[in-house]
Amino acid sequence: MILDIYKDAFEYSAKDWKALIVLGVMCLFSFLIIPAFLIAGYGYRVENTAVHGIINGNDPLPEFDDIFEMFIEGVKVFLVQIAYLLVPMILFILVVAIAGSIDGSVGGAVFIIGGLITFVVGIIACLMAQIGICHMAYNDGAFSKAFAISEIREVLNDIGWLKCLTTYAGLIIITLILSCAVTAIIGIIFTVLGITGGMLGANAGGIFVLGTFINSLVTMFIVGPYLSIFNTRSIGLLYTMQI
Repeated sequence: MILDIYKDAFEYSAKDWKALIVLGVMCLFSFLIIPAFLIAGYGYRVENTAVHGIINGNDPLPEFDDIFEMFIEGVKVFLVQIAYLLVPMILFILVVAIAGSIDGSVGGAVFIIGGLITFVVGIIACLMAQIGICHMAYNDGAFSKAFAISEIREVLNDIGWLKCLTTYAGLIIITLILSCAVTAIIGIIFTVLGITGGMLGANAGGIFVLGTFINSLVTMFIVGPYLSIFNTRSIGLLYTMQI
Protein backbone atom coordinates (compact mmCIF):
# COMPACT_ATOMS: atom_id res chain seq x y z
CA MET A 1 0.00 0.00 0.00
CA ILE A 2 2.83 2.42 0.84
CA LEU A 3 4.48 1.66 -2.51
CA ASP A 4 1.14 2.34 -4.22
CA ILE A 5 1.09 5.76 -2.57
CA TYR A 6 4.61 6.53 -3.81
CA LYS A 7 3.78 5.30 -7.33
CA ASP A 8 0.65 7.44 -7.49
CA ALA A 9 2.49 10.50 -6.17
CA PHE A 10 5.37 10.05 -8.65
CA GLU A 11 2.97 9.97 -11.60
CA TYR A 12 0.70 12.69 -10.25
CA SER A 13 3.58 15.15 -9.72
CA ALA A 14 4.58 14.91 -13.39
CA LYS A 15 1.09 15.51 -14.82
CA ASP A 16 1.64 19.17 -15.66
CA TRP A 17 5.17 20.50 -16.04
CA LYS A 18 3.79 24.04 -16.35
CA ALA A 19 2.71 23.82 -12.71
CA LEU A 20 6.30 23.01 -11.75
CA ILE A 21 7.56 26.11 -13.57
CA VAL A 22 4.96 28.32 -11.87
CA LEU A 23 5.94 26.94 -8.47
CA GLY A 24 9.58 27.50 -9.38
CA VAL A 25 8.90 31.16 -10.16
CA MET A 26 7.09 31.51 -6.83
CA CYS A 27 10.07 29.91 -5.10
CA LEU A 28 12.40 32.37 -6.84
CA PHE A 29 10.46 35.28 -5.33
CA SER A 30 9.66 33.58 -2.01
CA PHE A 31 11.93 36.09 -0.22
CA LEU A 32 9.02 38.52 -0.71
CA ILE A 33 7.04 36.36 1.77
CA ILE A 34 3.74 36.40 -0.14
CA PRO A 35 4.93 33.87 -2.78
CA ALA A 36 6.04 31.57 0.05
CA PHE A 37 2.49 31.52 1.41
CA LEU A 38 1.18 30.88 -2.11
CA ILE A 39 3.48 27.85 -2.40
CA ALA A 40 2.14 26.55 0.93
CA GLY A 41 -1.40 27.27 -0.27
CA TYR A 42 -0.85 25.29 -3.45
CA GLY A 43 0.54 22.40 -1.41
CA TYR A 44 -2.62 22.54 0.67
CA ARG A 45 -4.71 22.26 -2.50
CA VAL A 46 -2.70 19.21 -3.54
CA GLU A 47 -3.41 17.61 -0.15
CA ASN A 48 -7.07 18.64 -0.36
CA THR A 49 -7.38 16.90 -3.72
CA ALA A 50 -5.65 13.81 -2.30
CA VAL A 51 -7.78 13.46 0.85
CA HIS A 52 -10.94 13.60 -1.27
CA GLY A 53 -9.54 11.20 -3.88
CA ILE A 54 -8.22 7.66 -4.07
CA ILE A 55 -4.87 6.01 -4.70
CA ASN A 56 -4.21 5.58 -8.43
CA GLY A 57 -7.20 7.78 -9.19
CA ASN A 58 -7.30 10.30 -12.02
CA ASP A 59 -7.07 13.46 -9.92
CA PRO A 60 -5.93 16.59 -11.76
CA LEU A 61 -3.35 19.00 -10.40
CA PRO A 62 -4.97 22.04 -8.74
CA GLU A 63 -5.32 25.25 -10.69
CA PHE A 64 -3.54 28.48 -9.78
CA ASP A 65 -6.83 30.34 -9.50
CA ASP A 66 -8.31 32.46 -6.70
CA ILE A 67 -4.90 33.67 -5.56
CA PHE A 68 -6.24 35.40 -2.44
CA GLU A 69 -7.86 32.19 -1.22
CA MET A 70 -4.65 30.27 -1.95
CA PHE A 71 -2.73 32.86 0.08
CA ILE A 72 -5.11 32.42 3.05
CA GLU A 73 -4.76 28.63 2.79
CA GLY A 74 -0.98 29.05 2.86
CA VAL A 75 -1.16 31.22 5.98
CA LYS A 76 -3.30 28.59 7.70
CA VAL A 77 -0.79 25.85 6.80
CA PHE A 78 2.07 27.99 8.12
CA LEU A 79 0.28 28.66 11.42
CA VAL A 80 -0.49 24.95 11.90
CA GLN A 81 3.12 23.96 11.28
CA ILE A 82 4.47 26.63 13.63
CA ALA A 83 2.01 25.69 16.38
CA TYR A 84 3.01 22.01 16.32
CA LEU A 85 6.73 22.75 16.09
CA LEU A 86 6.56 25.03 19.13
CA VAL A 87 6.38 21.94 21.36
CA PRO A 88 9.76 20.40 20.38
CA MET A 89 11.32 23.88 20.17
CA ILE A 90 10.30 24.73 23.76
CA LEU A 91 11.38 21.26 24.90
CA PHE A 92 14.82 21.74 23.31
CA ILE A 93 15.27 25.12 25.01
CA LEU A 94 14.41 23.53 28.36
CA VAL A 95 16.86 20.68 27.74
CA VAL A 96 19.66 23.12 26.89
CA ALA A 97 18.88 25.25 29.95
CA ILE A 98 18.79 22.28 32.33
CA ALA A 99 21.89 20.61 30.85
CA GLY A 100 23.75 23.93 30.97
CA SER A 101 23.02 24.32 34.66
CA ILE A 102 24.56 20.92 35.48
CA ASP A 103 28.34 20.56 35.48
CA GLY A 104 30.38 17.66 34.24
CA SER A 105 29.39 14.44 32.56
CA VAL A 106 25.92 14.48 34.13
CA GLY A 107 25.10 17.66 32.23
CA GLY A 108 26.36 16.06 29.01
CA ALA A 109 24.24 12.97 29.62
CA VAL A 110 21.16 15.11 30.27
CA PHE A 111 21.80 16.96 27.02
CA ILE A 112 22.17 13.75 24.98
CA ILE A 113 19.11 12.06 26.49
CA GLY A 114 17.07 15.25 26.27
CA GLY A 115 18.21 15.75 22.69
CA LEU A 116 17.04 12.27 21.71
CA ILE A 117 13.68 12.83 23.40
CA THR A 118 13.34 16.18 21.62
CA PHE A 119 14.14 14.51 18.29
CA VAL A 120 11.41 11.89 18.80
CA VAL A 121 8.92 14.55 19.89
CA GLY A 122 9.89 16.61 16.84
CA ILE A 123 9.21 13.71 14.46
CA ILE A 124 5.82 13.09 16.09
CA ALA A 125 5.00 16.81 15.98
CA CYS A 126 5.87 17.02 12.26
CA LEU A 127 3.74 13.96 11.52
CA MET A 128 0.80 15.30 13.54
CA ALA A 129 1.11 18.67 11.81
CA GLN A 130 0.93 17.02 8.38
CA ILE A 131 -2.03 14.83 9.33
CA GLY A 132 -3.62 17.84 11.05
CA ILE A 133 -3.44 19.81 7.78
CA CYS A 134 -5.01 16.86 5.95
CA HIS A 135 -7.73 16.67 8.62
CA MET A 136 -8.40 20.37 8.13
CA ALA A 137 -8.65 19.88 4.36
CA TYR A 138 -10.96 16.89 4.74
CA ASN A 139 -13.26 18.95 6.95
CA ASP A 140 -13.76 21.74 4.39
CA GLY A 141 -10.84 23.83 5.61
CA ALA A 142 -12.05 24.20 9.21
CA PHE A 143 -8.94 25.62 10.93
CA SER A 144 -9.89 24.18 14.33
CA LYS A 145 -9.80 20.64 12.89
CA ALA A 146 -6.03 20.95 12.46
CA PHE A 147 -5.81 20.99 16.27
CA ALA A 148 -8.46 18.37 17.03
CA ILE A 149 -5.83 16.25 18.78
CA SER A 150 -8.13 13.40 19.79
CA GLU A 151 -9.46 13.08 16.22
CA ILE A 152 -5.98 13.31 14.71
CA ARG A 153 -4.68 10.70 17.15
CA GLU A 154 -7.58 8.44 16.15
CA VAL A 155 -6.67 8.91 12.48
CA LEU A 156 -3.07 7.95 13.23
CA ASN A 157 -4.22 4.93 15.23
CA ASP A 158 -6.49 3.79 12.39
CA ILE A 159 -3.72 4.11 9.81
CA GLY A 160 -1.10 2.70 12.17
CA TRP A 161 1.71 4.71 13.75
CA LEU A 162 4.37 2.41 12.28
CA LYS A 163 2.92 2.76 8.79
CA CYS A 164 2.77 6.54 9.17
CA LEU A 165 6.35 6.80 10.42
CA THR A 166 7.59 4.39 7.73
CA THR A 167 5.85 6.37 4.99
CA TYR A 168 7.18 9.66 6.38
CA ALA A 169 10.73 8.28 6.63
CA GLY A 170 10.43 6.95 3.09
CA LEU A 171 9.49 10.39 1.82
CA ILE A 172 12.57 11.91 3.44
CA ILE A 173 14.82 9.21 1.94
CA ILE A 174 13.28 9.51 -1.54
CA THR A 175 13.59 13.31 -1.43
CA LEU A 176 17.27 13.12 -0.46
CA ILE A 177 18.08 10.43 -3.04
CA LEU A 178 16.38 12.21 -5.95
CA SER A 179 17.85 15.59 -5.04
CA CYS A 180 21.36 14.20 -4.68
CA ALA A 181 21.04 12.05 -7.83
CA VAL A 182 20.02 14.98 -10.04
CA THR A 183 22.74 17.19 -8.58
CA ALA A 184 25.33 14.43 -9.04
CA ILE A 185 24.32 13.71 -12.66
CA ILE A 186 24.48 17.37 -13.65
CA GLY A 187 27.74 17.74 -11.75
CA ILE A 188 29.31 14.75 -13.52
CA ILE A 189 28.18 15.97 -16.94
CA PHE A 190 29.66 19.43 -16.50
CA THR A 191 32.79 18.08 -14.81
CA VAL A 192 33.45 15.94 -17.90
CA LEU A 193 32.62 18.89 -20.17
CA GLY A 194 34.88 21.16 -18.11
CA ILE A 195 37.83 18.79 -18.20
CA THR A 196 37.36 18.05 -21.89
CA GLY A 197 36.89 21.71 -22.70
CA GLY A 198 39.98 22.63 -20.70
CA MET A 199 42.04 20.11 -22.65
CA LEU A 200 40.77 21.70 -25.87
CA GLY A 201 41.60 25.20 -24.69
CA ALA A 202 38.14 26.27 -23.53
CA ASN A 203 37.46 28.11 -20.27
CA ALA A 204 36.96 25.19 -17.86
CA GLY A 205 36.06 27.54 -15.00
CA GLY A 206 33.28 29.08 -17.07
CA ILE A 207 31.90 25.63 -17.87
CA PHE A 208 31.86 24.71 -14.17
CA VAL A 209 30.07 27.97 -13.34
CA LEU A 210 27.53 27.27 -16.09
CA GLY A 211 26.98 23.80 -14.63
CA THR A 212 26.34 25.26 -11.19
CA PHE A 213 23.87 27.76 -12.66
CA ILE A 214 21.98 25.07 -14.61
CA ASN A 215 21.93 22.83 -11.53
CA SER A 216 20.34 25.66 -9.55
CA LEU A 217 17.72 26.25 -12.26
CA VAL A 218 16.84 22.55 -12.49
CA THR A 219 16.56 22.30 -8.71
CA MET A 220 14.41 25.41 -8.38
CA PHE A 221 12.10 24.97 -11.37
CA ILE A 222 11.82 21.18 -11.68
CA VAL A 223 13.19 19.03 -8.86
CA GLY A 224 12.07 21.21 -5.93
CA PRO A 225 8.47 21.75 -7.12
CA TYR A 226 8.18 18.10 -8.22
CA LEU A 227 9.27 16.80 -4.83
CA SER A 228 7.02 19.31 -3.06
CA ILE A 229 3.96 18.01 -4.91
CA PHE A 230 5.15 14.42 -4.45
CA ASN A 231 5.42 14.80 -0.68
CA THR A 232 2.11 16.60 -0.16
CA ARG A 233 0.26 14.16 -2.44
CA SER A 234 1.77 11.21 -0.53
CA ILE A 235 0.73 12.57 2.87
CA GLY A 236 -2.77 13.28 1.59
CA LEU A 237 -3.13 9.73 0.26
CA LEU A 238 -1.77 8.34 3.53
CA TYR A 239 -4.62 10.14 5.31
CA THR A 240 -7.20 8.40 3.08
CA MET A 241 -6.09 4.99 4.35
CA GLN A 242 -8.30 5.44 7.43
CA ILE A 243 -11.39 6.67 5.57
